Amino acid sequence: HTSWGGSPAEVWMSEDAIKADHLYTRDILDPYVPVKRAHEAALSKWRAAKAAAEAKGEKFTQGAPGAPWCPAELYNGMLRPLMPYAIAGAIWYQGESNAGRAWQYRSLFADMIRNWRSDWNQGDFPFLAVQLAPWDKGRKRSIADITAKPVESDWAELREAQNHVAKTLPSVGVAVITDVGDKDDIHPNKKAPVGVRLSLLAQTIAYGKKVESSGPTYGSQGRSGSTLILNMNHARDLKTTDGAAPTGFALAGKDGVWHWATAEISGSSVRLSSPKVSHPLHVRYGWDDFPVLNLVNGSGLPASPFRTDHFRGVTQN
Repeated sequence: HTSWGGSPAEVWMSEDAIKADHLYTRDILDPYVPVKRAHEAALSKWRAAKAAAEAKGEKFTQGAPGAPWCPAELYNGMLRPLMPYAIAGAIWYQGESNAGRAWQYRSLFADMIRNWRSDWNQGDFPFLAVQLAPWDKGRKRSIADITAKPVESDWAELREAQNHVAKTLPSVGVAVITDVGDKDDIHPNKKAPVGVRLSLLAQTIAYGKKVESSGPTYGSQGRSGSTLILNMNHARDLKTTDGAAPTGFALAGKDGVWHWATAEISGSSVRLSSPKVSHPLHVRYGWDDFPVLNLVNGSGLPASPFRTDHFRGVTQN
């Protein structure tokens, strides 16, 4: 076990891996230089103030300025020393500190995995990620306020980035935990379901067992008049946890304005419509910091958030 709370992905990558992409040099390495200088200046000022107070016999209670994250520092200090040893696979529970750069994470996360696999030199060992947990970011809103209307979300874009990497790299899985989040705590109290879902992914990815390890995922889209029909994968015995209609679906037409959809399960498909969208083109599901969802398959595994549109995200630049 090697970890550091609140760390961004780039501190778990080698400097060479970061430098291999000129965009990472521009957006990660170069900005660190002035930040480091500013911290050194602030630390020097703090030390001088502390020394002056102690010289006068005065009590000094001001804390030292916190150091900024240094790219590659945890790779060097906490990961590289483990690389002479064998590895069976990795579990990765991270993402909050990169949510503001979710679009970059689509490549950064993938390159970090490639970096680890290359340096361990044991092939494409299984890499199991935990999807970013639902959280209301300390706003302490009611469920009614949270679900008042569809919104944009950098946390949703980070979850999309995690799923993108799992689709594009071999032996990568994502454990969906949309149903175990704590609205007002970034660290969910329900740990057991997370471990169970990681174990299911390990059974399929690492050991080749034929067990259901995924909740429903988006497959394809059809139409019947003003109703969109979503065909779902991993959707055997599709249902909701409370017996009510599926929640968390939104529709948009060519204007790109999102409205909540009325959803109905039909076999392994979901039918969506909205009186406010006469000709729906795009679908989003669970697109929020704290999505309120109830769609699962017969194994009780929750559906993963997704979108079918390609509108510019809030973290895309």
